[in-house]
Amino acid sequence: MPRSVWKGPFVDTYLLNKAEKVKTSGRRDIIKTWSRRSTILPMFVGLTFAVYNGKKFIPVSVNENMVGQKFGEYSPTRTFTGHSVDKKAKK
Repeated sequence: MPRSVWKGPFVDTYLLNKAEKVKTSGRRDIIKTWSRRSTILPMFVGLTFAVYNGKKFIPVSVNENMVGQKFGEYSPTRTFTGHSVDKKAKK
């Protein structure tokens, strides 16, 4: 269920501060974040975030199509290794 409209999107305040600092400096720094629950805002477009998936940081370059979604959607936590081969069917 989505968050109510009158509350607005959830974004961690430290993430807003880091994004503002990078935008004003003009440099293309990668912003490390552990906040997978934060919503992507229009002010984040063009920035690169390193989102932690529990093991490593996954670089996420934000574009206009990502606005309104969560950072966690772009950093999968589980890796599918494939199904094991059935030895009986091989014979």
